[in-house]
Amino acid sequence: MPVNKKTVIFMVGPTAIGKTEFALKLARRVKGEIISCDSMQVYKGMQILNQAPTPADTKERYYLVKFLSPQKEFSVAAFIKKCSLLIDELIKRKKVPIVAGGSGLYIKGLIDGLFPSPKADIKFRKKMYGYAARYGSAKLHGKLKKIDAHSAFSIHPNDTRRIVRALEIRHSTGKTMTELKKATKGIRDKYDVKIFGFTADREKIYSNINNRVDDMFAAGVINEVKKLLKKRLSRTAKAVIGFKESLGYLKGEYDLKTAKELMKRNTRRFAKRQLTWFRADNRIKWFDVGRMNNSGIIKSIAKEIK
Repeated sequence: MPVNKKTVIFMVGPTAIGKTEFALKLARRVKGEIISCDSMQVYKGMQILNQAPTPADTKERYYLVKFLSPQKEFSVAAFIKKCSLLIDELIKRKKVPIVAGGSGLYIKGLIDGLFPSPKADIKFRKKMYGYAARYGSAKLHGKLKKIDAHSAFSIHPNDTRRIVRALEIRHSTGKTMTELKKATKGIRDKYDVKIFGFTADREKIYSNINNRVDDMFAAGVINEVKKLLKKRLSRTAKAVIGFKESLGYLKGEYDLKTAKELMKRNTRRFAKRQLTWFRADNRIKWFDVGRMNNSGIIKSIAKEIK
């Protein structure tokens, strides 16, 4: 690795594991500044729903939080563009960029690049789904294996949707997903990327989530949703966990207790999906926050980035 290849830190993990706290502590220790990688914390007026850091939480620079109207859409591509520019700027100012958050697709796109995906070919899709219905998804998977063995290896034979998409990409572009991904560049080609993950046993993660949801209701999440309903929210903003659950209560579909339990359940499921995503990346060095104290974790991370 070239000696002038600067380091960019990623701090990832499931919701409510304490990523913000760890990022703040590390920033103070290594002269870092933090970039949020959370698809919901970008929105203003959703402080309770998105749990974005507030000025009272930190004196450190914290970017990509509460800058966008919830009436606007946000995307992986938009995040990558903004975050890449911020990282370059921080490096120029001799700061350590610390990207902290749980949006796995955003993180992967930033690190590895986001390959250009062609528009949907509905006619071809219908044909492939028809083939799968007639002969089985395993046989369709065999078709993919013949033209793109690498992608086929990473896609389960029963995952018809992803198999069809991989075949569709080859049909539309003349190139396989593997070829397109190889030609795609992320920040790993420019910087020394180090990824640290935080986890704990399931009981601790679920307990943290349940406590957070209780705090959100105590802080007035229902009133926050009422205010948001006065605006025409974007599709991405409406996807924040807690909005749909609160809306059901406001519509009289169920009581407040049910709304709270639904939010807890859906947040737990989200955390499980986050862990599944991140555990598939063998570049991540994991820390169990239930078995190691916070100062020890920060000390270990700081040693690795010097």
